[in-house]
Amino acid sequence: MDSSFWELLAKSVIQALTFVVLIVGWIGLLVPVFPGLTVMWLAALGYALIQSALGQMAWLGWTLFAFITLLMLVGNIADNIIIAKHVRDKNVPWSSILWAFAAGVVFSVAFTPVIGIVSSPVALFAAEWQRLKDRFQALDNTQAWMTGWGWSIAARMGVGAAMIILWGIWAFNSA
Repeated sequence: MDSSFWELLAKSVIQALTFVVLIVGWIGLLVPVFPGLTVMWLAALGYALIQSALGQMAWLGWTLFAFITLLMLVGNIADNIIIAKHVRDKNVPWSSILWAFAAGVVFSVAFTPVIGIVSSPVALFAAEWQRLKDRFQALDNTQAWMTGWGWSIAARMGVGAAMIILWGIWAFNSA
């Protein structure tokens, strides 16, 4: 077998593995505490480093990688802003929001992401019930948290899809 076969096979395997990690990261965005955009960015970084080491990284690849990096940064920041905006619109104080974020992180690390997902709104509800002494208002504020969470997932999924599309343009223009 000639060397062009092995080069094509290696390139195909690298592209397939990168695509699989991108898809896993994208699906992982449905789990609010999973750093899916960062996982997707790491896949693109790995692809860029391999392409660069092989001398196949052109200006288009670096430009698209830069856009993928910007999307990852904006998506990770916007995620928290969307949730916080929804609850801040209900005049929920930052202290309650921080309790909810902290509960999500701590319980996700200590137990499982599913426990972390449940603990965030529960912590917000508990903080708001304690603060307001009104269960129904606390529940209304928790509903705002959940609505913000839904919108943040939609935004992350959109950003993740854009990252996959940009990587696809990059990968198949270097073929």
